[in-house]
Amino acid sequence: MNYTVRELKPADAARCAELEKQLFAGESPWPENVFLVEFAAPNTFYVGAFEAERLIAYAGIAMLGPRQDPEFEVHTIGVDPAYQRRGLGRELMDQITHAADLLDGPMFLEVRTDNDAAIRLYEDFGFHTLATRRGYYQPSGADAYTMTRPSRSER
Repeated sequence: MNYTVRELKPADAARCAELEKQLFAGESPWPENVFLVEFAAPNTFYVGAFEAERLIAYAGIAMLGPRQDPEFEVHTIGVDPAYQRRGLGRELMDQITHAADLLDGPMFLEVRTDNDAAIRLYEDFGFHTLATRRGYYQPSGADAYTMTRPSRSER
């Protein structure tokens, strides 16, 4: 499969929202305007994988705290269902974990406790479970794990 990876821009927000609706139906998928705000925020980094010109996967992180002592949150990651299990999620995780490693900050994320494929991917990138958040996802009430990955200097 041929695809390219690049930083996302405002023109990509509508497709991100379309994918969110497919991937996170029954929860609170982000609408286009949330992606536009995220892309414009000063301390976020969003990347996408494209086949031809069509967005097929996306991921984003936000840096919290000062550059001298940052923490990073994975805000979202998703792969078009037609393209799952082809390494796209892994490629984008590589991109965003590399960005966090450049500033030597730990990373945090939430994941549904029943999303075994995502949990395995995150564990492959050095994340471990920190806590369980009961009823985190709304409106379904599904539980989430909070996972963390130590900074580069602490691994």
